[in-house]
Amino acid sequence: MREAILYRKLDDQKVMCTACARRCILGPGQVGFCGVRKNIDGKLYLLVYAKAYAVNIDPIEKKPLYHFFPGSSVLSIGTTGCNWACAYCCNYHMSQRRRVEGYDISPKQMVKIALEYNADGVSYTYNEPTIFTEYAHDIGVLARKRGLFNTYVTNGYMTEETVEILSEFLDAATVDIKGNADPEFLRKYVMVNDPQPIYDTLLMLKDKKIFIEITDLVIPEIGEDLDQARKLIKWIHDNMGPDTPIHFLRFYPHYKLSHIDPTPVKLLEKHYMLAREIGMRYVYTGNVPGHKYENTYCPECGRLLIRRYGFEVTEWNIKNGHCKYCGAKINIIYRDDESWRKSRSFWWIF
Repeated sequence: MREAILYRKLDDQKVMCTACARRCILGPGQVGFCGVRKNIDGKLYLLVYAKAYAVNIDPIEKKPLYHFFPGSSVLSIGTTGCNWACAYCCNYHMSQRRRVEGYDISPKQMVKIALEYNADGVSYTYNEPTIFTEYAHDIGVLARKRGLFNTYVTNGYMTEETVEILSEFLDAATVDIKGNADPEFLRKYVMVNDPQPIYDTLLMLKDKKIFIEITDLVIPEIGEDLDQARKLIKWIHDNMGPDTPIHFLRFYPHYKLSHIDPTPVKLLEKHYMLAREIGMRYVYTGNVPGHKYENTYCPECGRLLIRRYGFEVTEWNIKNGHCKYCGAKINIIYRDDESWRKSRSFWWIF
């Protein structure tokens, strides 16, 4: 436990948490919606600081990040708690747990683990990392000094204050949108009234030059509205740019929605074709291993650039950041990309 940075005192006793867009106002003894940020004697404390509930080595494709160091491995970490209440969460045993539990691992120890397991970076994931940003920050700053990159898997329900702290260490983010960002879906199944903070976060992350990929979990029956999907994709195209990778993810039954069938692959393909029609240049279907749309194709000549099977890269046809067939520039960052390496302020170990 440690005093938080992301909060504002309202008076001698009350505080406002500024970590996420809920901006919970808490009196003494009260805990925020997330379950891990508590007012103790007029100060806000992060209860899960240096308290990791899950620590694993993952392929970066699992995040999913397809255009940021493909083929690399990351030390993935998460805590208990979340600022959303998704009825379908596959990690609900962590995210919806309202009892602080886990392993005591300091930022310095976490970086040591990453290096010992030859990870290329650290990913803050499994539950919503926004709620433990102070912990992530202290890991991330040390990780960057040792040549590791840092990524978030986030719902994007942040604040300007949080993004400012992220800019000190974060290199890439997967912003995980749910149900085509349909406000009715978010209210009913996530307990979020308005998707606007997600859009605001995307623009702020872009302004901070943090690499972004976007996912959209498509849930049949309740989160599959193609008209809403069109609005979302059009916003991404116009505001984030057509080169922003977007993944439409297959839903599998979990938690309170275990009665709903997995997303039909044809429904994912409809989302794929809609995104391509609007002009998105890198579109994927996710959680369908072996599907042709989990591969990367050149947006100019259409040739296969990266073949994948699940989380594994099996073929590579990019040279110096360009399509090896037609020479088109590809929106991708990887180990041989010298321009990105020179733009970072830390020593690069690769």
